[in-house]
Amino acid sequence: MRIAIIADIHGNLAALEAVLADVEALKPDRLMVAGDVVDGGPDSAACWERVKALGCPVLRGNHERYVFDYGTPRADPAWASPQFAPLRVALAELSTVQIAEMAALPTIWSEASAPGLLVVHASLRSDNDSIFPYTADAQIDPMFPGIGADVRVVVRGHNHFCSQREWGTRRIVTTGSVGLAQDGNPAAQYVVLEQSSAAEETGAWSVRHRMVRYDVGATLRRFHESGYLERSGPLGKLFYREVETATHQVVPFLRFYGASRAHGMHWTLEETLRRFQAGME
Repeated sequence: MRIAIIADIHGNLAALEAVLADVEALKPDRLMVAGDVVDGGPDSAACWERVKALGCPVLRGNHERYVFDYGTPRADPAWASPQFAPLRVALAELSTVQIAEMAALPTIWSEASAPGLLVVHASLRSDNDSIFPYTADAQIDPMFPGIGADVRVVVRGHNHFCSQREWGTRRIVTTGSVGLAQDGNPAAQYVVLEQSSAAEETGAWSVRHRMVRYDVGATLRRFHESGYLERSGPLGKLFYREVETATHQVVPFLRFYGASRAHGMHWTLEETLRRFQAGME
């Protein structure tokens, strides 16, 4: 059994197509998508339709939830603020039918044909939990309530870098990101798992991370040609920078923005971005 798992496409169509071509050459028994198909790049609707046409299992990520919860009582009031303009750009691309399709997505995947394997977007507890190589086991334990004793390998996306780590007697594998890598290597990332028939009883899987070069320039041109940069404001520029450099930009900026306001610095979003980028130079 060979399974290819991709995640965190974030509206980057050129990266998605490059990964799918690489997957096709590998001819896995199963392909699946572990969430965050949309929001971040300039082609959310096109990426959603491309993924849907694959006919493979697709999990809901936190960005799909942002899309279908927007405008409902479950929405975070902050989503209506200027820093979440990229989310509203994605929403403008997507039809009510597409949004309903995302709302119907499952949050976990496991089946008898892949013994010992559990796939989630971030964790069993939440679609927004982060797990790093240094995260203590005691912090991870509550993220997986009721996990089956037979699970040996957990595959997840959400954090945009490739990694593997031990968690007790289990292994946690983070896929890396197709569309918004953040490890300094501007390539699309995904993971391939293989299990021999001899390993089925133990639930053991071999894991191989793959990085695929794609036309980063094509995606950057789409940011301009689609009008995305004009409509998405300062945060759109940070997503552009993430694609260009494969570095962490958006979340550190939002933390900087929140901290500056907490300390009484009521700068505009544009001024905050200028100060944030000056501090990173």
